[in-house]
Amino acid sequence: MANKYWIAAVLQSLEQSLAPVPHEVNELDWKASLSDHKDRLAEHLMAFANHPNGGSFVFGVANSGQLLGIDQEAVAQIANTLSNLGRDAVEPPLALDHAVVEFKGMPILLVHVPEQAVKPVHRRGKSIEESWVRSSGTTRKASRQEVGALMLNSATPRWEELRASSLLPLEDVLRQLDVAAIAKLLERPLPDGSDELGQWLLAEGLAVADGRGFYITNFGAIAAARKLDEFGTLERKRIRVIRYRGTNKVETIDELPGNKGYAVGFEGLIGYLKRALPHSEVIQQSLRTEVSVYPEIALRELIANALIHQDFTVTGAGPMVEIYDDRIEVTNPGTLLPGKRPDRLIGTTPESRNEMLASSFRRYRICEERGTGFQKVVGAIELFGLPPLVFTLQENSFRVTLYAPRKFSEMSQTERVEACYQHAVLQYLSSSTLTNTTVRERFKLHEKHRNQITNLIGDAVALGRIKRKDAGNGKKFAEYLPYWA
Repeated sequence: MANKYWIAAVLQSLEQSLAPVPHEVNELDWKASLSDHKDRLAEHLMAFANHPNGGSFVFGVANSGQLLGIDQEAVAQIANTLSNLGRDAVEPPLALDHAVVEFKGMPILLVHVPEQAVKPVHRRGKSIEESWVRSSGTTRKASRQEVGALMLNSATPRWEELRASSLLPLEDVLRQLDVAAIAKLLERPLPDGSDELGQWLLAEGLAVADGRGFYITNFGAIAAARKLDEFGTLERKRIRVIRYRGTNKVETIDELPGNKGYAVGFEGLIGYLKRALPHSEVIQQSLRTEVSVYPEIALRELIANALIHQDFTVTGAGPMVEIYDDRIEVTNPGTLLPGKRPDRLIGTTPESRNEMLASSFRRYRICEERGTGFQKVVGAIELFGLPPLVFTLQENSFRVTLYAPRKFSEMSQTERVEACYQHAVLQYLSSSTLTNTTVRERFKLHEKHRNQITNLIGDAVALGRIKRKDAGNGKKFAEYLPYWA
């Protein structure tokens, strides 16, 4: 069954173009039959592909607007000819769609040319100036200014928008994607009826429509798949959770390869980690209770960050969470974006190579939107008394390490200085400053450790991690900022 979405729009435009006086519009071209002038047909194809929202041929309508109808033999010839021209005569190649519908009692053929993301669409083997556009219901060669405008409106398709499946009917899309879980994350009910549900899939970016069904997008699969291993190109992008005994990789306790899409499986992943990670016993209101030694907000933000910011062009590798006795390492494929520095990730404006995935995770309330994710992680680390976050750039991956709680006396000098710097950043982002008192509170130290903290602050200044806010002589009430503030 043909997809109704573009067909309904074409029929509406056709209705309007035939009354009160028949007139062709930019998005339609009536034709009584197929022309023998293939060069001119290719120009029409290019013009529609360059036009906003594309355009369509309507075969079976005379130039006067009179309905003539179409027969089966002509349908096959027209569809085959235009399909070959779209593939062989223009750059980039076009994928067309067609449908035979009844309009005012007459069968007509609709051939739809979708707008192309990469523009200008031009004649194959020629310069980009060999482009055509629609103007006042006719097709003409594009001017240099129009070619420039088309280039400005050109965009290479994002990874999330590419197809992850073959062409599927709606029922198969619903079998492979957990759309109910996505609707729950959005706190909205699923639409009723197949047409409304199909429109919702398109609006959410989970699928793209074709005349005979739907293609699940990479975003739809990676976010909402019931089983990622059903999508061959994404099977290696499943998140892996590995637990080790001790502080190295010598002995593996177990490995859990996730198989659900990232969004629909996120809460299950966090629940598993909360059960698997070590707990400490505390007394609250005279009752003993088990509390995780790692803050949940830190786990959520670090894992969501790894999922969102990974480089999907890195093949054969996916995000990974490795659990050791003394730390958790969260690794994602791909290095930082150009210009990004590990020590400037806390509080900086968010930038993602996967914008659609990032914005959707924020709409699903899985992660932060305003660049406060790492800020919240550092705040939770200080509250739980953990060593500082460690950011590690590797050859083709990026790792963030979250350490289990350690006393100040058990931390290395490098860790103490880095904790001092991260504390200065956190204070600065809270419109405050680092002082001897705030550092002692961060490390849960008593007043008697003032001199020790003064020495630590001096080391952090000497190493260029923080700087003095003012030029005063005394150190007792001195205030400090991150080096870059």
